Amino acid sequence: MATPTDRRPFALFRGADAPSLSEHGSITQAGVTPVIEQGFSAMVAAGALEGSYLDVPWSGNGMSLTRLAMKSGNPLPLHTHDCDCLYYIVSGSIVIGTETLHGGDGFFVGAEVPYGYFAGPEGAVLLEFRATERFNIRFQVKTEEGWDRLVRHVADAQDRWAGESLPAVS
Repeated sequence: MATPTDRRPFALFRGADAPSLSEHGSITQAGVTPVIEQGFSAMVAAGALEGSYLDVPWSGNGMSLTRLAMKSGNPLPLHTHDCDCLYYIVSGSIVIGTETLHGGDGFFVGAEVPYGYFAGPEGAVLLEFRATERFNIRFQVKTEEGWDRLVRHVADAQDRWAGESLPAVS
């Protein structure tokens, strides 16, 4: 895995060696309020992390690649990043706004543009490309009611997720 100071004209990386997003440390939370902190913690306690996996196969030369696998219906709360992001759906589907995107589809989100989505009924695997090695996440769900809806959604999915594997990322 390349480090932020590495500048190489050619490099190979292996997905099997990718650290998790939390191990890699490339993302920081911004604008955290007590409501956001409590809401996100409640989502985690309800089992949101069991419904997804994030890793970083590449970070170097001013770029990063994040890989996300999600079980069916898993929500990614409304949020922004401080950089442009390009997403490619490898398999499964997501619902973003009124659109359903499938494997082979993708979307672009500019810096500070709010977005969120749900994994489709078969789950989803996405690749996230960024022209930076470090970035933030700023959750836009600002009310207890908004977080409560997400927590209920995750809690209601637990029985279904118990019999469901994460989609394969390789």
